[in-house]
Amino acid sequence: MWRVGIDVGGTFTDLYAWDDETRAQVTSKVLTTRPDRAPGVINAIREAGIPFDRISHLMHGTTTATNALIERDYPDPAMVTTEGFRDTIEIGRQHREQLYDPYQVKPRPIIKRRYRYTINERSDAQGAVVRPLQRAEALAIAEKIKAHSIKSVAVAFINAYRNGQHEREMRDIIKEVNPDTFVVISSETRPVFREHGRFTTTAIRAATIPVMEVYFARLEAALKGEGFGGSLMILKSSGGITGVDYAKQHPEELIESGPAGGVAYAAYLSQLCNYPNIIHTDVGGTSFDVSIVENGKGLITRDHEIEWEIPCIVPMLDIHSVGAGGGSIGWIDEGGSLRAGPRSAGSSPGPVCYGLGGTEPTITDANLLLGRIEPTLGGKMTLDRAAAEASMARLAAGIGLSTIETADGMIRIGCENMAQAVKKVLVSRGRDPRDFILASFGGAGTMHACFVAESMNIPRVIMPIHAGVASAFGATAMDLRHDLEAFYFSPVASADLAEVNALYTKLEEEGVRLLAADGVPRDQIEIRRTAQMRYVGQTYEVETPMPATALTAAEIPAIEALFHQCHEREYGVSSDDFAPALVSLGVTVTGKMPSPPAVEVGVQGGEPVKGERQIWFNKAWHASKVYNGHALAPEASVAGPCIVEYEHACAVLPPNAVATVDRFGNLVIDISRNLMSNV
Repeated sequence: MWRVGIDVGGTFTDLYAWDDETRAQVTSKVLTTRPDRAPGVINAIREAGIPFDRISHLMHGTTTATNALIERDYPDPAMVTTEGFRDTIEIGRQHREQLYDPYQVKPRPIIKRRYRYTINERSDAQGAVVRPLQRAEALAIAEKIKAHSIKSVAVAFINAYRNGQHEREMRDIIKEVNPDTFVVISSETRPVFREHGRFTTTAIRAATIPVMEVYFARLEAALKGEGFGGSLMILKSSGGITGVDYAKQHPEELIESGPAGGVAYAAYLSQLCNYPNIIHTDVGGTSFDVSIVENGKGLITRDHEIEWEIPCIVPMLDIHSVGAGGGSIGWIDEGGSLRAGPRSAGSSPGPVCYGLGGTEPTITDANLLLGRIEPTLGGKMTLDRAAAEASMARLAAGIGLSTIETADGMIRIGCENMAQAVKKVLVSRGRDPRDFILASFGGAGTMHACFVAESMNIPRVIMPIHAGVASAFGATAMDLRHDLEAFYFSPVASADLAEVNALYTKLEEEGVRLLAADGVPRDQIEIRRTAQMRYVGQTYEVETPMPATALTAAEIPAIEALFHQCHEREYGVSSDDFAPALVSLGVTVTGKMPSPPAVEVGVQGGEPVKGERQIWFNKAWHASKVYNGHALAPEASVAGPCIVEYEHACAVLPPNAVATVDRFGNLVIDISRNLMSNV
């Protein structure tokens, strides 16, 4: 039976699949279908030639929830909150994105103010009821929700993280009046303190539930119509997968669903090839994603922002995305300077050279004019070079450069945008780029990877053989996973260990129940305990591993010492003068899934040199060899300037770069000579 990974991107829908009986592997790449992305999934499976009734597991990464949030393309939800907190999600934390910009405008709130209702209830910070929830007042709000035909509601009361009883009562009353309405409550969505993050995450869940219900229902119907009877699994932002029924009800956990697959592939490579520290980068048609894989695992954040001051506080892979991809459009700003992105041509109309209606030059058009793209994309489609050149010439006329100089400028600007994204991720985590290897994914990834790595002083780049469908590959390398959290605040030294142990037990039981719903037996479940900890008086936390067994007083010194180590690793400093404190307790439960086969590449056969063409590097044309990457044997070496082409991606090696093929078919590029020449 086949295990299939699908990644639906802004431009392409990618597929990677392997047969768990024969170990055969297939890939495909088709254009994403908009606005309904489900047909694109069906097209990718058909293109790969996989019988739908032979698929046991379909692992699907999707950006549908993210796109709906960014575009505010969802049915209007409502919110019910404590009196006095109606504008919490709009006021935010009163930070400024640009400190000295007096004209900056905040993003539109997730829920319109006219649909945010307040009720005169209150619990204190210890969870004790100060003002009971009045049924008559709650019923009046439920009737208003019905009058506006609202289909989803977020209930978020202050201090509900300590006592969610009022939220549950409000949910029940709303459902009495509106039985077909989705109602989500903050004490179940994320029961942690700091109301802005909790309220906003609950609002995100309410806004996207109707969108994902429709999308998944449509996808399930389309798959069933083709004969699919296996398990549909959805990628989560935390780096795991879950069943589609859970995903429908928890779309806030799918915000980085698509890019998460790429991080999983980087983690797979880290363990397979013994690269402990990897910078994962993924260049698609619309965006550039970057994250850190350290000691074989992607780093997790709990402070991800959809947009400025719109946080989603569920645990998710720390992925930073910018608008830089193959479809990024070149333009001239008000000061007369050339820019590239973040606006993208996407899959419709796409780059000018695709001949699908695009009129503005993109990064893909620029690469074609520079000789870095094969004009038929390996036989997939014939690119219109003349149209790309005409559109680039119009842009060039506006800035007084030649067509080729403008194309080269777009690539340089695009690569610098990518390099700045890499820098932001590394600096924010206090990491040294020289300690990492850059893993380049995506159809357009390794076309730019050497230039990005050179800008960041990263000496080596690895391009895996399935780089063009990396997120789809990574989807098949993920385990089932759930992350659960409970609020508990106390200095470590005075913590009530009986209560802490009881909370951990409760979280573990819930996690086991969720995995059991996906068919995972108890003996195949792994449980990991963590705690969000900080020094007393701090306003931010550090995730700290916790012992797997019941805590005793004897373990307190070791827990405190481990927190000091974690804090120093993240921030470069620790302190013996301040006492550590617990803020919340976390449990991660995983159900192990089979990994894709690690196939060692033998002698491929065939002629590795496909030909030669002129490619623009460093303000001059260079006669450059073009290699068939699939024909390169292990330990084969190629030197730049050259192009190494694969089915769904190609690597651009500048002068002085040298690449070697490892035993798994990965292309490892050494650019250290370029770095030394710049010293």
